[in-house]
Amino acid sequence: MTTMKTVMPSFRYNASAMRSTFERRIMRTHVAAATAMPSKHQEQLSRQQPRDAILPATSSSPPSPSNRLLDSSQNTSPQLLHLGKYEATLLMDCPSQQGVVAACASMLYAQGCNILETDQYSCPYKGLFFQRIRFDYSDCYLGNTEVAIAGLEAAIESVASRFHMKWSMRCGDKPKRMAILVSKFDHCLYDILLRKKSKELKCEIPLIISNHETLRHVGEQFGIPFYHLPTESTKEDATTDQKMKAKLNHEAEIEKLFVEYDIDTVVLARYMQVLSENFCKRHERHTINIHHSFLPAFEGGRPYHRAYDRGVKMIGATAHYITADLDAGPIIDQDVIRISHRDSVEDMIQKGRNLERSVLSRALSWHLQDKVLIHNNKTVVFGY
Repeated sequence: MTTMKTVMPSFRYNASAMRSTFERRIMRTHVAAATAMPSKHQEQLSRQQPRDAILPATSSSPPSPSNRLLDSSQNTSPQLLHLGKYEATLLMDCPSQQGVVAACASMLYAQGCNILETDQYSCPYKGLFFQRIRFDYSDCYLGNTEVAIAGLEAAIESVASRFHMKWSMRCGDKPKRMAILVSKFDHCLYDILLRKKSKELKCEIPLIISNHETLRHVGEQFGIPFYHLPTESTKEDATTDQKMKAKLNHEAEIEKLFVEYDIDTVVLARYMQVLSENFCKRHERHTINIHHSFLPAFEGGRPYHRAYDRGVKMIGATAHYITADLDAGPIIDQDVIRISHRDSVEDMIQKGRNLERSVLSRALSWHLQDKVLIHNNKTVVFGY
């Protein structure tokens, strides 16, 4: 009897061979893709060549550490040039709708800008949308000159017209110039100047204006010009028109100094004068007042005395933008402290001054960083 033998192939060996062949094919595919990447990168660089042409040509000598970022032969990794010097802040508000955030981000990306920080708020009750974007434009396709700023503004306006948007943009390479108006109380003045000296407040303070000579020594102590502009004295029987004329003359002298020193921010650090309606309208969006009361309670003068007479259990301070209506402008910040029946008027004044310092400093800091957006008689503060 003949026995038939059947030889079965080794499936394990064949499967291993097939897997090895498949892996080799995969490796060849990855190698080919990796080889193609530099050419694609070179294609992108060639498209960017017109923008890079504005950079100064490198010399034949080895690059110094300060210009190595501009030498592609020494450093091929992406870098952010001039970070911090060419930053801008965009504030906007519009009706709440789809696509606003995407449109703004795409517009900035298309201009070659890099978004550093963004914050937004949508109010469902009013159907409104608010946003703050801080971005770096040092790598902008048009460069970082005034031409680039004009191009950015045109691009922003094109988006704003689509979404019925109100907007403002400020470049951060130039600090705001702030004038301090003060009367006789020095606690807020000292606090502002000390915070400025310690670089807590990023601004320039070129002058102090007062209707009294009392605090001249403070300006001299910090090396800041002090201007004494006394209010014109009027007779007791002077008419309303005569008193108004004296007030307008006084305010005109103040505004001359604003122009001379290129002022764009004003703080009323316990400046005990009621400003005219026209003055308030001209400066209402960049003038901050500190009121020694938790508004809207006890507006006007002597609020601590009236709070004491009323027997309140807490007192406060309010920092707000000025308006023609006394102590009724958009509120930026507020704070309170509890008191008891044991506190005298003097105790309330001392506790209130501590609040005034902290509230005013926070409001100023947010304003100087463009974190406050005014809408009608309210504010959206992105500093909280």
